[in-house]
Amino acid sequence: MPLIQLLEVLIVVGVLLWLVNRFVLMQASIKSILNGVVVIAVVLWLPNVFALFHSLSNTPIVASLPTFETTLSLTLPFWI
Repeated sequence: MPLIQLLEVLIVVGVLLWLVNRFVLMQASIKSILNGVVVIAVVLWLPNVFALFHSLSNTPIVASLPTFETTLSLTLPFWI
């Protein structure tokens, strides 16, 4: 994954997390759990992008998750 695309993903995740924290009304405990889950997911995803966790991609949960390219192709209009 190119560095620019990686930065774009991190910025989008950060902005979405900020928007949820700022504008979605929920209890503080739920917000902290959500923040923790997102941070842990990003921290586990980053080494996987750089192929530092070879064994992580072999686990059934992670192997069944869609990749960024699959998610991007599903969200973009078909004419792009």
